[in-house]
Amino acid sequence: MRLPVLTLIAALALLALPAAAPASSPRRGEQLYGRFCASCHGPGGAGQTSSSQIGAGPARDQVVQGGLGPPLRGVGARAADFYLRTGYMPLRRSGLQPRRARLLLGPRQIDALVAYVASLGPGPGVPAPRPERGDLSEGQRLFADRCAGCHQIVGAGGYVTGAVPPPLHTASAVQIAEAVRIGPYVMPSFSERAISNRQLDSIIRYVEWTRNPDDRGGWSLGDIGPVPEGLVTWFLGASVLVALCMLLGKRLRG
Repeated sequence: MRLPVLTLIAALALLALPAAAPASSPRRGEQLYGRFCASCHGPGGAGQTSSSQIGAGPARDQVVQGGLGPPLRGVGARAADFYLRTGYMPLRRSGLQPRRARLLLGPRQIDALVAYVASLGPGPGVPAPRPERGDLSEGQRLFADRCAGCHQIVGAGGYVTGAVPPPLHTASAVQIAEAVRIGPYVMPSFSERAISNRQLDSIIRYVEWTRNPDDRGGWSLGDIGPVPEGLVTWFLGASVLVALCMLLGKRLRG
């Protein structure tokens, strides 16, 4: 009779223990938030900011900013998903420009943090783009008009005042859609009125095409753009002309 009694006592003891939070639950995310995010973004996503901010210079060397984390209430799952899955967050040093880096957190931890940030207030969810439905020609035109000024026409990244636009060759379709709507760091955000979801699908399709472009008709020179490629052509042509003139001069003198 003692065995059933002990079994019953053990079962009651297990029931009395608090249930463990699922890996992707907001409660688990709150614990991770306190460990990795609260020091910059404040308790409960209230945010902490400073009036003095120094932007990163045009070179790759960055200057630490005085500002801290913005509030996260109402940003929804979209912003948290983008910053965490790209490795932009958590920052290694407060104030630096967020950049793509090795992920500090695992997938289940990220799921939990995204769920917690989403629970702080109503906000947009993670997008579900469909680039296969986009138009490649329209995507190229829209990218050239809205994006190439910073990211270059083939998405190789570049330099602007106060920031370094990243290359897009490793960004997923979801991450591109999130970045367009969020506007990370100094990038402007684009609403659905500025860029519709259909147009966004076309842009993503074009960005994916630039990773393996169909270079017809000659040497691509790394797809660095028409101006530098033209300069290389002029340099090669001028070198040939100078060599030809020197050869003809030697023959005439001989």
